[in-house]
Amino acid sequence: MNNKIAIIDMGTNTFHLLIAEADERGYHIISRERLAVKIGMGGINQGIITEEGIHRALLAMQSFKNSMELSGVNKVFAFGTSALRNAKNSGDVVSKIKTLTGIDVSIISGDKEAEYIYMGVKAALHMENEKSLIIDIGGGSVEFIIGDNDHIFWKRSLEIGAQRLLEQFHRHDPISPEEIKALDVYFEQALIPVFDAVKIHKPEILIGSSGTFDTLSDIFCIQHDIHKTSEEIETPLSIPGFYEIYSELLRKNREERLHIPGMIEMRVDMIVVASCLIRYLLEHHPFTRIRVSTYSLKEGVFASLISEMKSLA
Repeated sequence: MNNKIAIIDMGTNTFHLLIAEADERGYHIISRERLAVKIGMGGINQGIITEEGIHRALLAMQSFKNSMELSGVNKVFAFGTSALRNAKNSGDVVSKIKTLTGIDVSIISGDKEAEYIYMGVKAALHMENEKSLIIDIGGGSVEFIIGDNDHIFWKRSLEIGAQRLLEQFHRHDPISPEEIKALDVYFEQALIPVFDAVKIHKPEILIGSSGTFDTLSDIFCIQHDIHKTSEEIETPLSIPGFYEIYSELLRKNREERLHIPGMIEMRVDMIVVASCLIRYLLEHHPFTRIRVSTYSLKEGVFASLISEMKSLA
């Protein structure tokens, strides 16, 4: 029996395809693909997906469909997140994807996105009884979850993603001190619900979920001659190591950032404002360490599906 399942995470910046085979023990991942689609670019703060963004989305989904056909996938779950959630023309985009590829896209709430991210991180890291603040920095939204290995104590999705911050604040390259101050003023208001929850639950560890954190970890590992494989589900990053990379990012323009060993082009634009957000969080709460999970929303969806399968067995 063919139990090959595909999950498509249609993020604001990146589209991800994950193909796995399910069995009674769980699932094993067959392949991963990611494409820098940038559907939020140029329209994220106006609540639209531009024509160029729609075109890139259609090309990406057709490419994913070809990969799924080659792999013999028989079930597809496609999820749209912040950019599609808030776009006035999201119905048009979803309709065009269905017409071209036959793939149905579900646009999920920020709350559901946060829940899936928690499930993905939980599948990667053993959090035990230590409370952690999980943060997933997307292009459109940022998900914050306070949890341990057994419970979510609090979760919130805020529409303060890196593409939004980039277009609103990062106008000089390298970023100017005035722009950093403007970001901090913005964070002071935008993060009130996060710090209210942090004061109540007192998480000790900051867990970064994929995306920006993957790239920060890649840079950190190269700088410290740490060898890791693409299969690892938790990767190294320290608080002092983060600050070292952060200082370097602030000093460099786009071309110089691209030459930082470990940097990839799909992160080079948004990593500065995303790192400003991480730095703000670290400065305003005494976290003891940072952990990085390479698992996120798409792996969380798989974990949820497997859990459902086991409950029905």
